[in-house]
Amino acid sequence: MNQNIRIQEERVGAEEYIDFLKRTDLGSQYPKERFEERIAKLVKNVSISLIARNEEGMVVGALFGLTDFCYWLYVTDLGVDRDYERQGIASRLMKTAHNLAGGEKDIAVYLIANENAVPFYEKLGMKKSDDVMQYNHIEWTEWTVE
Repeated sequence: MNQNIRIQEERVGAEEYIDFLKRTDLGSQYPKERFEERIAKLVKNVSISLIARNEEGMVVGALFGLTDFCYWLYVTDLGVDRDYERQGIASRLMKTAHNLAGGEKDIAVYLIANENAVPFYEKLGMKKSDDVMQYNHIEWTEWTVE
């Protein structure tokens, strides 16, 4: 585990977050339509914004979440720079977010996992669920931030 990675609550700008997305697999979850405008709203409005930075100050991990700080936390974004994967950063981000939201005795965590990330979440103790309701009439163009 890289101990030189600093995680803290921090708001990042859209430009810095987009640069980070280019270095992660997280960048394929966003629709192309109005991408920059929507990312600017995202980084401004999430309840929890955790950023992991290396010694040079570069963003190497991020977790965004929505929470009521009472019952639940919905993780909208969790990603790590490809060059920093498997160093415990994502686990630290999840634990920190869970604690900020209110702790594991009070807060249930929800998210939509990329199929490649399911083993990671299961390792954290999460379970798949089929009882999520969805209302999605949005048409979008899939793409990857490059």
